[in-house]
Amino acid sequence: MTNLRVFEPALDSFESMFKRLMAPTRFEVDARSLEMRVDVSEKDTAYTVRADLPGVKKEDINVRIDGNMVQIDAEVKQQKDIKQNGDKVLRSERYSGSVSRAFTLAQDVDDAKATAKYKDGVLTLELPKKATSTSKRLTVQ
Repeated sequence: MTNLRVFEPALDSFESMFKRLMAPTRFEVDARSLEMRVDVSEKDTAYTVRADLPGVKKEDINVRIDGNMVQIDAEVKQQKDIKQNGDKVLRSERYSGSVSRAFTLAQDVDDAKATAKYKDGVLTLELPKKATSTSKRLTVQ
């Protein structure tokens, strides 16, 4: 004897369908929607940063570099829902707001040579390392 049952909508009882219809649904804001995911990689001469910023226009992105500190700010703007012929919005998961990430790197960045590119929702920063001052040994006379 098997305990498996095939779901047949035509044979399902009205009470069972009503219970599923009235089951609680989560309508809370998903906090992960406003997070900025960042990957940082390092080469001998530079750092590469890739940040996911879906739905952001490039003019709404600000990048600041101060020594070895990098800060990325972005403004996410939601489009207004257009209602026609008495339609009503049943669920909207798009969001708007600002998001920011700041982190420090092991070495100072040469901000004069740094570049930023934004394509397909991904911000890519090429951050050359500042030349370290080499220590010089003095001969005592």
